[in-house]
Amino acid sequence: MINEPSAEQLVDKADSLYTVIILASKRARHLNDGGYELLDEYRSKKVVSKSLEEIEKDKISYLKKDK
Repeated sequence: MINEPSAEQLVDKADSLYTVIILASKRARHLNDGGYELLDEYRSKKVVSKSLEEIEKDKISYLKKDK
């Protein structure tokens, strides 16, 4: 299984690869639970790939909390 874009290609969208993976997994879970889609058209039908595409298109972001 190859995701396009890969999480490694999106490292510049977050502070680390770990953050990209957590962000994509939380968004994929949201999509699985019936969350609305943020893009009009996706290249993939899989929710993890859809979430990575949304991150790529700057539709998903995050706010890092201070300790």
